[in-house]
Amino acid sequence: MKRIMVPTDFSDEAEYATKVAAKFAKKFDCEIHLLHMIDLPVAELDKMHPTYSEIPEALYFMKLAAKKFNELLEKNFLQDITVHHSIKTNSTFQGINETARELDIDLIVMGSHGATGFKEIFIGSNTEKVVRTSEVPVLVIKSSINEFKADDMVFASDFNIENKHTYTEAIKFAEKFNSKIHLLLVNTPNTFSTSKESLDRIEKFIEGSDYKNYTINIQNDDTIEKGILNFAEKISADIIGISTNGRQGIAHFFNGSISEDIVNHAVRPVITFKI
Repeated sequence: MKRIMVPTDFSDEAEYATKVAAKFAKKFDCEIHLLHMIDLPVAELDKMHPTYSEIPEALYFMKLAAKKFNELLEKNFLQDITVHHSIKTNSTFQGINETARELDIDLIVMGSHGATGFKEIFIGSNTEKVVRTSEVPVLVIKSSINEFKADDMVFASDFNIENKHTYTEAIKFAEKFNSKIHLLLVNTPNTFSTSKESLDRIEKFIEGSDYKNYTINIQNDDTIEKGILNFAEKISADIIGISTNGRQGIAHFFNGSISEDIVNHAVRPVITFKI
């Protein structure tokens, strides 16, 4: 982990994420890239003509963001860390993903206050879109954290062998925090498999891995989301890890918007890994 990106709208939730990123930066000697997106039509900014009302609006928001960045960079928790910051105009989630690719980002850390999504700039489904489409792991922070812990990490998956690389990514994260990974398959009435079938699927999925600090768990519940959240609560997990599959949601096992639902409804930090 060398480069961490933190999208910020300068809200309290974004600051929670920035503080966690700062702890990572100090612990792992990496740099932080702070990014503020102004969600205005880029084409309008190129039309340098005073009749375009979007130009003064964009300039206003850019000046305001620059002022906010100056205040943020003075915070004690960012001292003695290499911090880069930028302001870009683009659709929020597209700009975040494009910038992550440009900068070769290893991890995106985002703040969210739950089911209603981000305040102000991060409106509606932007957080869900980033989680669903990001090529790199996304860590979503829900509240202020004095000391980030990942001693017990749930890794929920369908354990489809084709998605094994997501477990490799989860292990990379777990190794940094010496986490115990609790492998979790949720059985529902619509996705039922016998205990033996479920166990065989999980064991085949992790075959060949050298990571030994794990448990295998099969949870029966009404829905996959409930199963993940209830299991995390039962073991007092520090963090929930799930796999995402681009615009298609989570393949096979995680149908629909399970990843987004977990991000929105979990009280714990959630980290997602792209299938």
